[in-house]
Amino acid sequence: MKAKDFGIQYKSNNEGHFDLEINVKKDASGRIVSGLVLGPTLEQNIACILIAEPGDFKENLSLGVGIRSALLDEDLLPYRHQIREQFSRDGLYVSSLDFYDISKFKINAAYED
Repeated sequence: MKAKDFGIQYKSNNEGHFDLEINVKKDASGRIVSGLVLGPTLEQNIACILIAEPGDFKENLSLGVGIRSALLDEDLLPYRHQIREQFSRDGLYVSSLDFYDISKFKINAAYED
């Protein structure tokens, strides 16, 4: 697992929003010793890049595909290009991309070594 593949876990709530996954553990005296859940983040990173519009990430203003816009578009070719370009900006290599139907698509990607 690479450094970008591991971090704080998100969980989705019933409204489709993401929150930090928190699992508070206390010691015998009641002090919090841990709380944030850590684990693999590849899938959530992919989802965040797909959902984000350019300008959403403060540390990288040009990062984001803005996949919501594809819902009203019939031509998905520009989005296929954007996915590859934006993933590359984050260090992700796209090994396969099946994005010809907005309701059913598949992306295989991993962080480059």
